[in-house]
Parts: sequence; structure tokens; C-alpha cells
Amino acid sequence: MTATTPGSATGAAGAHETYDVVIIGAGPVGENVADRVVQGGLTAAIVERELVGGECSYWACMPTKALLRDAAAVRAARALPAAGRAVSGELDVDAVLRRRDRFASGWNDAGQVGWLEGAGITLVRGNGRIAGSRSVTVTHADGTITVLAARHAVVIATGTSAQVPPIPGLAEVKPWTSRDAAAVRTVPERLAIIGGGVVGSEMATAFSALGSRVTVISQTRMLPGVETFAGEHVATALEAAGVTLHLEAEATAARRDAAGAVHLTMGDGGVVTADEVLVATGRTPNTKDLGLDHLGLAAGGWLAVDESLAVVDEAGMPVDGGWLYAAGDVNARALLTHHGKYQARALGDAIAARARGDRPDLSAWGRHAVTADERAVTQVVFTDPEVAAVGLSAETAAAAGIEVRIADYDLGAVAGASLHADGYRGQARMVIDAERNVLVGFTAVGPDVAELLHAATIAVTAEIPLERLWHAVPAYPTISEIWLRLLETDGRDH
Repeated sequence: MTATTPGSATGAAGAHETYDVVIIGAGPVGENVADRVVQGGLTAAIVERELVGGECSYWACMPTKALLRDAAAVRAARALPAAGRAVSGELDVDAVLRRRDRFASGWNDAGQVGWLEGAGITLVRGNGRIAGSRSVTVTHADGTITVLAARHAVVIATGTSAQVPPIPGLAEVKPWTSRDAAAVRTVPERLAIIGGGVVGSEMATAFSALGSRVTVISQTRMLPGVETFAGEHVATALEAAGVTLHLEAEATAARRDAAGAVHLTMGDGGVVTADEVLVATGRTPNTKDLGLDHLGLAAGGWLAVDESLAVVDEAGMPVDGGWLYAAGDVNARALLTHHGKYQARALGDAIAARARGDRPDLSAWGRHAVTADERAVTQVVFTDPEVAAVGLSAETAAAAGIEVRIADYDLGAVAGASLHADGYRGQARMVIDAERNVLVGFTAVGPDVAELLHAATIAVTAEIPLERLWHAVPAYPTISEIWLRLLETDGRDH
């Protein structure tokens, strides 16, 4: 297929430019869509009102893991007698923050802009809004407007923002969101975190290690999105690190006093006092100012999509003939950067295939399908201990009507784990579809279990029969021997 070139014209309303594909949002999802369509021979323009690279690059994945990594390394060293004696003193907080700054590129997107230019993708800075069929208007910082027309598709990849719960007085105390926590310049002496999910758990781990006295307030157990045993391991470790947990509890009011302290009134009448409060209670889609009303869609809501990621109306039909797509967090399929990028690769290739006149393969596990969003969502929670999970939990598998078989094993009893750290504590679980005898879910909790995850992901996505998994021999002595122990446990249990 021969690449088509962008056209441009200037009129009273400003510049008019035409591309094969226009993407709104230059985070990792938008970048990957653009890259794949350009590799497929099409032209692409990407619109961004903030930093190219998006939330993950500057306020989430990279900087937050940089905040966590030094403490994890110290913990790993102290879990060994000789190495532990070689580690003395406390974390150098300023050094941790400087390293975090490097991973956030100093909140400067020049490197990402350079990548776009090298990939042949046009960057249009400003606020993009749907103006009509295959049309996007971009309002620039100086108030001028550029109109972008798309020959084939418009893709919304605008992501999400932190949701602030409607607690009386909370907005007035100016709480931190995940962005503030990721970009912190001064570590508070006392930090209260509202929310016990992934962000709340990771930031409790990070700020406790950096010297804050942390209190977590959660309406649920810790990490309600993973297996209960994993959340319990994390809760136990947080408490051992000095974090105060108020689980299945809620804050009902907030105020900041004249000295600057925040006071959170609890449902039981108690009060939690902190210097800052971080809200980590979920995300809301960035769709309020996208011009969705021009297409009969409500502003501010999640964008429903079909199996091709085309945006659909309330009746489940593609909007305005099927040229509008949504990828990443904004479609609520799997609010994880790596799954958004997975969607982006599939969608970009599918758009290019349609432009060639080919029919995309949207069958289960097909080249352009996003089946993993439904059957093999992967996640690592970078707490201490880490949690690694893929696919279905025991609870969600049973709720889906699968005849479930469970195999659990103590990770600390594996030879590789005992070598890895003295007093290693952890657990692993296989969730098995008993009828098909294949793995549909895997969860592990323990120090440094993240690298176990991809083997489990391959087993789930390939739907490998357990009879074949017996032939995947784990090297001894590694923590991966957990696979053999889980298979042996399952064999004994049925």
C-alpha cells in the first residue's frame, strides 16, 4: 500500500490538514496507535494538550516505581545476613527523588517528541475536540485553531484522571492525587491515604519507606481486585512497616486547620490527622471536553466499544458508521498501561488492514483481537511483597460459570525462595478450568514475584493443557519451581 500524504489549507477558521488517522491523546496508547498505522503505510497526526508520553511517563508507572525501587533493593539486601550487615543507615530521600526525576525526564517531553518525529508522526499541540464526522478541531495555547480531517479513523486515547470522592470538606483541603504523590518534592511527616487499591497500597509502601507515618483508610480490604490471600499478605507487611490500616472504614469529613494539618473524621467518630491526604479511590475518564455531543454521546462518561474497539451507542451500534475508536483506559476494558498499548497495537494494525481493503481478524486470539482484556489481564502491584496476577481469580472464574479447581502452595517452601531471602513469605495459586484442564488464572504474592508473571501469562493465553505443563521443567533451584509444586498439589487434590 502506498502511503498517502497529509494535505493542508488555510482559511478563516485557521489551518486545515488531512491525515489518514487522527489520534487524540499522546500517551503510550496514542503513541502506539500512531506508530502502528504509520508502519502500515498511513499518515497520522496525534493531538496532545499536556506532555507527550502521558500519565505513565510522568505521573504514574515510571516515577512511582522509581520511588519504590530503592526501598525494595534495601529490603532485599537486609533479607540476607551478610548483605544485610553491609547495608547501614537510612534511605537518602533526596537521592531517591533525584532518580525519580530522571525517570520522569524532568517533566520535559523533548525526548518523546523526538521519537514521534523520527517515527513520521505529526504532533499537534492543543486541546482536541470532535467537530463532526471524521473531523477534529485543535485549539492551541494561543487561541488559534487547526482543523484536522481523518480519511479513515479518529482514535480517542485520552486516558483517565484521579477521582476525588465527595467527602464533605475534602476538596477544600486540596488533597493530593496520584500526580502529586508521584511528583512530590517534600516527603510529609504524616500522610493519610484514602483508598486501599493499587495506588493506595503502592504509595503507602513508598512513603512509609521514605519516612512518612502513613495511615490508610479503605472502604474495602486491601487490594480488593486481587485474590484475598494476596491482599492479606500486603496488609500484614504494611502494618509491620508501621503503616496504620483502617479497613472497611470511611472518612466522612475533612478540614485543614490554621497550622496546616488535615483532620479526617471517621465514620466511627475517630479522627485521623495528617500533614497531607492522598486520594486513591479510582479513576474518571477524560471525556468531558471532547465534543462527543456532536455524535449524540454523553460527555464525561466511559466510552463503550465493540470487539474492534469502535465506539458504540446505547444500542451497541458503531457511532456514525464506525470511524471513531477508543483505546486504553478511556474504554474501561482494562485500566493498565500495558493493556492499553496492547489494544493500540491491535487497533493500529486493524485500521491499516481496513485501509488496504483487508478484513481484520477479530476472532478469539485473532491478530487484531483484544481477547487478553477479557481472559488474561496481567498486573503487578509493586508493594512489599509484590503481587503478580493474570487471568481470573477463583471468585471471578466461579462467577463466570467455570467449574473451578484451585491449587495453592506456600512460596516460602520452594528451594529457590529460601535461597532468595531468609524468612521468605509468600503464596501462589493456580485457578484451573476443571472441564478443559487448562489454567485460567494465576496469582503470586511474595518478594520479587513480578518476574514469575509472564510464564503464567503464556500458559493462560496459550490455553496449555496441564498435562503438557508437566513437561515444562523448572530450573533448580529457582522460585519458578513453584510451577512443579502447584502441579503436584493439583495432582494430589483430585
